[in-house]
Amino acid sequence: MKKRLRIGILFGGRSGEHEVSLRSGASILKAIDRRKYEIVPLGITQEGRWLGAETSQALLSLSQSTALTLSAGAEMEPSSLAQTIDLVFPVLHGTFGEDGTIQGLLELADIPYVGSGVLGSAAGMDKDVMKKLFAFSGLPQTPHVTLLRSEWKADPKKCQRTIEKTLQYPLFVKPANLGSSVGISKVHDRSELKQAMDLAASFDRKLVIEQGVGGPGVKPRELEVAVLGNDDPEASVVGEIVPNKEFYDYESKYADSPDDPSIPIIPAEISASQSKQIRAMAIKAFRACDCSGLARVDFLMTPGKNPQIYLNEINTMPGFTSISMYPKLWAASGLPYKKLIDRLIELAMERREEKIQTTFTR
Repeated sequence: MKKRLRIGILFGGRSGEHEVSLRSGASILKAIDRRKYEIVPLGITQEGRWLGAETSQALLSLSQSTALTLSAGAEMEPSSLAQTIDLVFPVLHGTFGEDGTIQGLLELADIPYVGSGVLGSAAGMDKDVMKKLFAFSGLPQTPHVTLLRSEWKADPKKCQRTIEKTLQYPLFVKPANLGSSVGISKVHDRSELKQAMDLAASFDRKLVIEQGVGGPGVKPRELEVAVLGNDDPEASVVGEIVPNKEFYDYESKYADSPDDPSIPIIPAEISASQSKQIRAMAIKAFRACDCSGLARVDFLMTPGKNPQIYLNEINTMPGFTSISMYPKLWAASGLPYKKLIDRLIELAMERREEKIQTTFTR
């Protein structure tokens, strides 16, 4: 009998997306084919403590548990994990999980893992760097400005002048390194700018301020594409989100709103030529950031007869909850959730085989 791969499902973490990661981890643990894989839950608390399998299960239920502390001052041998785990499926969203840090640890431990490598993860996480790579690749984006938290704190009025000289209201103020729309605000006029900047600055040292697509009073369409693959990626059908708020923020994505939910439309009601253009742009964005495995690519499109399409961002570890768009888009493209998990594991092992071909010493 063929030996089952021992898969570590890694979830939780220290970021503001901890709860989203728990939901993603629980969904994968529920759906993964246990006949093919032996599963080891690997939880990380919000304080950064790594948990054993039993306490990781307790973390998923949000109960209190005793943690196995693996901090900088504790003895930690990443190589010992490699002796017991064949592959890691990290669903750590946001800081310390989606930004190349956990990927670097797994690279050092020589453990195969699902998703982009260190460079792709870091580039996809940092909206400022991401936008520079998109610009280099000729991908259309809305005008934006990047400022440091230190600049904002030292001279808010100067930062305000810089923003207003370059951009027009409404604006979106975002932490550069965070996902799930955490810390993002829509700013309609100058009176709302300070609060939005302070909020974003509480989550990151680098702030990205974007001009709203379409101008005042215009609500652009929010379109998403799921990308899957390594060197030869594929794009799913295009989906659309109709948010239950002014934009698709954290509450719209994850809060329970049975009376007024955000509405996913899959496939999106767009023309065949628009779909082809958006899917091609998604693959180009995936390659621009040197991604692998998976990513969700988000777009904004102006309403009307002659719509303009703008690339918004790429997410290298999109949500895997039961309501997440990434698996829904692939299900609509003919790849159901359980088989999607299988394919991601296959792609991780494919990257492993590619890595083996590389010589690291003379």
